[in-house]
Amino acid sequence: MALKVYKPISPGARGLVLVSHSTLWKGNPLKGLTHGKSATGGRGVRGSITVWHRGGGHKKLYRLIDFSRNKVGIEAVVERIEYDPNRSAFIALVKYVDGEFSYIIAPQRLEVGDKIISAEKTDVKVGNCMKMINTPVGTVVHNIEFRIGKGAQFARAAGSYGQIVGRDSGKVIVKLSSGEVRLIDGACRATVGAVSNPDQKNTNLGKAGRSRWLGWRPTNRGSAMNPIDHPHGGGEGKTKSGRQPVTPWGKPTKGYKTRRKAKPSDKFILTKRKK
Repeated sequence: MALKVYKPISPGARGLVLVSHSTLWKGNPLKGLTHGKSATGGRGVRGSITVWHRGGGHKKLYRLIDFSRNKVGIEAVVERIEYDPNRSAFIALVKYVDGEFSYIIAPQRLEVGDKIISAEKTDVKVGNCMKMINTPVGTVVHNIEFRIGKGAQFARAAGSYGQIVGRDSGKVIVKLSSGEVRLIDGACRATVGAVSNPDQKNTNLGKAGRSRWLGWRPTNRGSAMNPIDHPHGGGEGKTKSGRQPVTPWGKPTKGYKTRRKAKPSDKFILTKRKK
């Protein structure tokens, strides 16, 4: 999918770069595969803000995505490629030969009319899903399961992927796009190909209002606040905080590791991700 660079005919269009949606479906999503979605405004179950700078934005319908691909041995045809406001990747509506419809994450180079299948072992073709123990070494995959039957957890965002780099006694060695190398049970499934919309990272919103449409509210720097409002605040003019970067409540941030030291899945990480 190509990038669309706008001419500076207005202040908001100056520098605006978006992904072209010219080849995507122009109509509404399939009603039976959607349900309502309530906006949280960044608030948790207690009503207090747990995620800052969220709120507003356009109303969204949630599309039900099939991350499990557990209709084994039943062929499907890609009906259309759609935009999904809930994720960075595009989605594909597929119709199985038994008449059932389903949404899946669309991989790169998947076209309308293509036939795909989920099986124990099948052809290495974009959109096909199979057990990773049966996938040839060197294959680029996405929608990677980590626990058998739970559905895809890794490589679901736009442009992301993993690569199968080896096998070891019923398990496969997968290198993720972050650089992390993991050991995953070979019975877990993955889909061939990389996730669609890799140019998402090259977009430029052009104006603050477009960010508000997406549900993001303004962010204020701690160093621009008063001392009572933030540990970085205070001082005459532009000053350094004189301390390590912290949150408004004094907890270290910007590089401070929050992952549990004894996380059970650590034993499956062969190489940690790039710093």
